[in-house]
Amino acid sequence: MRSSTIIMIGVAAVFGLLAVFVAQSWLNSQAEARLKSMQANQPKPVAAQTLVVASRPLRFGNELTASVLREVPWPADALPQGSFRTIQEALAGEKRVVLTAIEANEPVLESKITGHGQRATLSAMIGDTHKAVTIRVNDVDGVAGFVLPGDRVDVMLSRQLEKGSAINDVVLKDTKVLAIDQLADERADRPSVAKAVTLEVDIVGAQKLALASQVGSLSLALRRAGDAQLTDSRPVTLADLNNSREDHGRYTSVGVTRAMNRTVYSVRRESGEDPSTALLDQGTTH
Repeated sequence: MRSSTIIMIGVAAVFGLLAVFVAQSWLNSQAEARLKSMQANQPKPVAAQTLVVASRPLRFGNELTASVLREVPWPADALPQGSFRTIQEALAGEKRVVLTAIEANEPVLESKITGHGQRATLSAMIGDTHKAVTIRVNDVDGVAGFVLPGDRVDVMLSRQLEKGSAINDVVLKDTKVLAIDQLADERADRPSVAKAVTLEVDIVGAQKLALASQVGSLSLALRRAGDAQLTDSRPVTLADLNNSREDHGRYTSVGVTRAMNRTVYSVRRESGEDPSTALLDQGTTH
């Protein structure tokens, strides 16, 4: 074999080994970059704490005990305001009682239970600057018993102004119902005919209800769940009832001028009767 051929084979072997080394180095670098990228995209471990939740449904008046509570893992940066980390912390001091219904596995919050040694009374459920006022209702005024604690209602007043004249107006709008008779559980789902409804109002609303209950009769209008819109309203009188579509055409207007005053009367037409001799319902002076 010639020496030139041996040299060429040696050079080819060197270049082949060099190519293998370069390729292996490139593959190793790509694998390291992919590993670093995967490690960077992995979620960082979240520090966990324990959170006290209800082990079964709790209702208004239930006493908090260790048997109705349990601790569950919870992200430390997402703990609800007013929560408890341990059962011992939740039960520290005197006994505590449930104010607002708590479902199973729902966090137990300070706002939903009484303070240390505090009784489970309606006063503990009233919001800041608000009062609780009770009005008397019956099966009709109370929307057939379908108003439940936690619902929102409009309160209407019907009163007699003078003989043959009455008016109905909305006294309060979007008012929260705290209790029905002695029931204050917001998770109650069975309607019942109530004799009294307790509402949460501000001080002016309390004054309005106290006065309205003395001058006329109060009734409730149940609002649709989630409806917080305060729609405009106006007083409704007997004239609005007389001007219903059903009676349209049965009434005619008769003008009478006396001196400088002109009075327009709304007169009911009886079949085949002359308007001048018809029954006089009401009049307005212009």
